[in-house]
Amino acid sequence: MKNFLSVKDVLPLKTALDLAKEVKANPYADQQLGKNKTLLMVFFNASLRTRLSTQKAAMNLGMNVIVLDINQGAWKLETERGVIMDGDKSEHILEAIPVMGSYCDMIGVRAFAGLKDRAYDYNEVILNQFIEYSGKPVFSMEAATRHPLQSFADLITIEEYKKTAKPKVLMTWAPHPNALPQAVPNSFAEWINATDYELVIAHPEGYELDPQFVQNAKVEYDVEKAYQGADFVYAKNWSVYAEKNYGQVINKDRKWTVDTRKMAMTNNAYFMHCLPVRRNMIVTDDVIEAPTSIVIPEAANRVVSAQMVIREILRTL
Repeated sequence: MKNFLSVKDVLPLKTALDLAKEVKANPYADQQLGKNKTLLMVFFNASLRTRLSTQKAAMNLGMNVIVLDINQGAWKLETERGVIMDGDKSEHILEAIPVMGSYCDMIGVRAFAGLKDRAYDYNEVILNQFIEYSGKPVFSMEAATRHPLQSFADLITIEEYKKTAKPKVLMTWAPHPNALPQAVPNSFAEWINATDYELVIAHPEGYELDPQFVQNAKVEYDVEKAYQGADFVYAKNWSVYAEKNYGQVINKDRKWTVDTRKMAMTNNAYFMHCLPVRRNMIVTDDVIEAPTSIVIPEAANRVVSAQMVIREILRTL
């Protein structure tokens, strides 16, 4: 594995899941693999689980870790060519990236969608600049359009908890006060579509995702119908993808909040969310605190997904 950006980089999935099981069963088995190797983690956006889990994963592999917060611990970076840099940005990313690459053996990048220009976001400008100019392997710690480490951890979790070979997985939109990117739902849909699970994507009209991620999943606009028979309920908010209202919030209808009444329509489904979660907006207290809530094991598996990816990249160095 040279770079890790999407599910395509770990196919076939059965092999990836088997490797993840190896990592989880013996997390310290490959410490010599990372000895005298350095991971640079670059954050353009805030993080809790991604930062801690990825750093822990690298440490389990014996690596040195450097963490750089672009918005707090570095010069403000210009990302566009051709601009006259007479504002508050002191360094261009095209000089900064090769410098970063010279200090490490691989780079993890976290750079959210700006939600202002769909073409810019969906072209993954920042992530692709790191791939082109760093000279080092790059993996995504969440980009504008995908969050593959999260989705891999989600899949690992479903595999651990599923009660049937081909569970029905519901990914449901839920209300949020702010505009959020489509990266997590895009990525979750892409990974689940790579399995033989049944995937249903439920949301209000106007929140349709990019068809390249939806693929053959069933799209449901009836919130109650969507829950019927589900084995897993994955809740997530996202803003509008359509060009006309891209990045906007057009609905905060609380009828989409995950609650006990809707969960009662499922097949005693497990509740999942990537976290952080807005309680009583996305999900009610009683659902997220129920025995069927697996958000904490799901978060713990972030170490497993990150460690498997970093380990496979190390093996190519």
